[in-house]
Amino acid sequence: MAAAPALLIAAPASGQGKTSIVAGLARLHARRGRRVRVLKCGPDFIDPMIHAVASGSPCENLDLWMCGEGDAAWRLSRAAREADIVIVEGVMGLFDGEPSAADIATRFGLPVMAVIDAAAMAGTFGALVHGLATYRPGLPFHCALANRVGSAGHAEMLRASMPPGLAWCGHVPRDEALALPERHLGLVLAEELPDLVARLDRIADALEATALAEAPPAVGFPEVRGPALPQRLAGRRIAIARDAAFAFLYPANLECLAALGAELRFFSPLAGDALPECDAVWLPGGYPELYAERLAGRSDLWRALAAHADADKPLLAECGGMMSLFETLVDADGRAHRMAGLLPGSVRMQPRLAALGLQEATLPEGTLRGHTFHYSRSETPLAPLAHAVSATGRSGEAVYRRNRLTASYVHLYFPSNPEALAQLLT
Repeated sequence: MAAAPALLIAAPASGQGKTSIVAGLARLHARRGRRVRVLKCGPDFIDPMIHAVASGSPCENLDLWMCGEGDAAWRLSRAAREADIVIVEGVMGLFDGEPSAADIATRFGLPVMAVIDAAAMAGTFGALVHGLATYRPGLPFHCALANRVGSAGHAEMLRASMPPGLAWCGHVPRDEALALPERHLGLVLAEELPDLVARLDRIADALEATALAEAPPAVGFPEVRGPALPQRLAGRRIAIARDAAFAFLYPANLECLAALGAELRFFSPLAGDALPECDAVWLPGGYPELYAERLAGRSDLWRALAAHADADKPLLAECGGMMSLFETLVDADGRAHRMAGLLPGSVRMQPRLAALGLQEATLPEGTLRGHTFHYSRSETPLAPLAHAVSATGRSGEAVYRRNRLTASYVHLYFPSNPEALAQLLT
């Protein structure tokens, strides 16, 4: 049994400030010299980047559907073995989604702390805490934190509203300096915030005065080891685009590729890097729409990718990676930019969310799970190879294939089927 102080930080809804609190808490304990591991419930790339900076270690994802219960069990077990404190950030509201953060907390015995935006409430704070703590029998509820509090008097009203038997763990004042900046897909990327550590320190300073400055309850996790993967990709060189335009990479995906024996070769399209010598290419998602003008000038890279595809070598393009392979990308201002042209048609940004949710794609190589989250729409005469299916069985994103090029809006979670992934890249 591996044991470590652990806490799952959740909220009654999105927008309560839980990501900032999680990151600040990770920073608080890390700067005290503790080994901190942060994990994020549900599919997410951006929050984990912030948490990696705050904790000094990669932030992994937990999802009972996309990742699987076994995957979550061994990652939590490893975190408990390696860390002095384990922090898990919930997703949306505590009971939102299937599976939800509450499902993960209950399954693994993780004490729950509720972060509640109390800026516009007083006694109702206690009612919300009571509801969150008692709505599901067996939920290991631990305490509540009031966020965006106006004054010491306001904090006292909130504390006094707490139901008997439920713990108050303090408050954080209302201060824009304690928030992290956002845009259309969530928080601004960590690498785009040169003052990120200073921001995290300010949040950590605010948490110093709360009960969170002390370690949470210890949780025991059964000893579970990760799977031993066959070296299916031994000797294979995988070129991976990685920069602000292609930033959405699960740490677990990189770990899976390495465990399969692949040699990983990173390159930055934005920095002008040439395509490395490789056997396969992976273009992850990101923000190509924000850098479309610069990407449009990479005709050398597009020619290299075309030669790679024409040589019948594997190329996997996910969401933003796929967007860059169409003939044209129309950004949010309506400006059209010439892209790689490996896929016929165009992709256009729009102000409203186009798709969001868990999906699985059944390919000739096997079934892989993942998720989709995008604001663009594509138009192409290319007939799909298949359509992904949502976790509830609805038809989802199109999957396109030309030779060994596979492209879709779905961000795949490679450990959901390492064998299929290996076949996809060989």
